[in-house]
Amino acid sequence: MGAVSAPEASGQTTAERAYFRAVAQFFQMPEEEIAILGNWNLPPDEIPVVLFMARRAVVSPEALVALRQSGRSWTDLAKRYDIGANALHVPLKDPASAGALEPVYERFRDTPVDQWTSIPLSSGDIVALVNVRVLSQSLGIAPDEIMRRTATTSSFVDLYAQLIH
Repeated sequence: MGAVSAPEASGQTTAERAYFRAVAQFFQMPEEEIAILGNWNLPPDEIPVVLFMARRAVVSPEALVALRQSGRSWTDLAKRYDIGANALHVPLKDPASAGALEPVYERFRDTPVDQWTSIPLSSGDIVALVNVRVLSQSLGIAPDEIMRRTATTSSFVDLYAQLIH
């Protein structure tokens, strides 16, 4: 019997494997490393957040996962590592297309750019902003379109699967 690759061994769905390939390409990492992160009992949508924050904070993804698994929220971790809304902002052509993130984009609009670091973001906002960036850049689709489509799906893994078909 031949060896089973890491993604298949972990029980990941076809959609998750495709999503993790896109995440690996975005972060210029081997797919095997992303597959390992996918085994850490985090929702798949949070894997890009781990990698984004790890790069910004210059800490290991493992350290962030340990903190996350100990009960820390993405909001807490963003504050701890000084990753403000300015670093997470994804430019939109039409902020009205922000869908569920419309309240966040209203705060961006109403706050001077030099004060964006102080804009409060929920953990869900952080997960959505990172995923919109990753999917938009990976697929070459405008962030506005990604955000519009978030209302039609329950996860970014499912959204990615819809967008590639």
